[in-house]
Amino acid sequence: MEVVIVPDAKAGGALIAGAMADLLRRTSDALLGVATGSTPLPVYEALAAQVRSGAVDTSRARIAQLDEYVGLPADHPESYRSVLRREVLEPLGIGTDAFMGPDGTAEDVQAACETYDRALAEAGGVDLQLLGIGTDGHIGFNEPCSSLASRTRIKTLTEQTRVDNARFFDDDIDQVPYHVITQGIGTILEARHLILLATGEGKADAVAATVEGPVAAVCPASALQLHPHATVVVDEAAATKLKFADYFRRTYANKPDWQGI
Repeated sequence: MEVVIVPDAKAGGALIAGAMADLLRRTSDALLGVATGSTPLPVYEALAAQVRSGAVDTSRARIAQLDEYVGLPADHPESYRSVLRREVLEPLGIGTDAFMGPDGTAEDVQAACETYDRALAEAGGVDLQLLGIGTDGHIGFNEPCSSLASRTRIKTLTEQTRVDNARFFDDDIDQVPYHVITQGIGTILEARHLILLATGEGKADAVAATVEGPVAAVCPASALQLHPHATVVVDEAAATKLKFADYFRRTYANKPDWQGI
């Protein structure tokens, strides 16, 4: 696992957008796995700026959704399908025909989970998956004690996750769904490159457990230690609990430019 410590969220966004742009230059129809929430916004903003400048062409790029609320209509402003349309597809000039996501309104939710898991494999797999991390170490909506071999499935959100997400629902926790569809940890680990972005002091404990703690279901993100190409990008605030922070800084500072992340 490579750990890159950056000055702030903007720098992290620019670094990851650069990696996405490099991938699209090599593989124009790459399948990008995207996350929602406030953390990845600097990534999407930086990549959209490259698109506007002509530095990268996203016309053949494909987008895969990480997770979705169960029961929210697709056109609900806080369904992740709607959020990704506003924050990713439209700014990058990518049509909905290049978008893949689970059906959170399906009558048979389990079948919808299995269908999406198969669709990812049939599409050739995710080339680069962007991840955020919860304060409790969850990735996607794989809450603590999720199986490290889990596939796309329905999950019940912890109360803390619902509290954290209430800010997107007028600070009204009663509007936050209890259930979600999420790619499982086993599904996530099949992506060719995993990039986790964490910013802010509130994520420092989760980052330390992910990077320096044992691989354990109590911190789902620690499963990234098992991946052959996982990159953890953190700002200085999120890096405050890392015991090996100085080593990570020296390692990245002396890395050949051609290697990228």
